[in-house]
Amino acid sequence: MSTDLTTRAHPTAGQALTSPQTARATAAGGMQERARRHRVVGALERRVVPAPLRRVGPTVRRVVAAAGDAGMATAEYAIVTLAAVGFAGLLVAILRGGEVKGLLLGLIRQALAQ
Repeated sequence: MSTDLTTRAHPTAGQALTSPQTARATAAGGMQERARRHRVVGALERRVVPAPLRRVGPTVRRVVAAAGDAGMATAEYAIVTLAAVGFAGLLVAILRGGEVKGLLLGLIRQALAQ
């Protein structure tokens, strides 16, 4: 049983190719569609992407775009550091009080006496 490749169904579209000419025409149409999309994307890119970035590859552009969020971690660390400083200041204020100082000295004396 032989299978003719020109009449077998296309695996993705589910349409039968009737001849090699039809296959070439379909491929040419797909290439034209890709070229059209490329032109549209290129036109949009010229409007959106600055000229120096247009010369570099798409991977580099993605890295540059992702670097815009790099400062977020720094800002979060700054907020946490300020909160820690505030908490430390509160502890210092509490520990300088007379009652707390007496309790701590009592604990230390008791520990040393044993």
